[in-house]
Amino acid sequence: MKQLVNYMEAAVREELPVLLSQRQDICKCEDCLYDILAYALNRLPPKYVVSERGHVHTKVDFAEIQHEVDITTVVLQGMDTIGKRTRHK
Repeated sequence: MKQLVNYMEAAVREELPVLLSQRQDICKCEDCLYDILAYALNRLPPKYVVSERGHVHTKVDFAEIQHEVDITTVVLQGMDTIGKRTRHK
């Protein structure tokens, strides 16, 4: 059976640890990480792929600098937003 994959989620999951490593002021517990991930994915357009060919085309498309800037910007906004109002003490 084929698997439907949101390539945007994979891109955000890849970028999140890189950006978190640069911020010591952000909680890195599982709840906060998932809140940041959800924040970003709710603000970025999904990009679903099914085939290997679609995966390759999407990877090439995502190599454009604007996609990287969009993802980085939204993830940083999520880190700031969630960091200010975590769901725990």
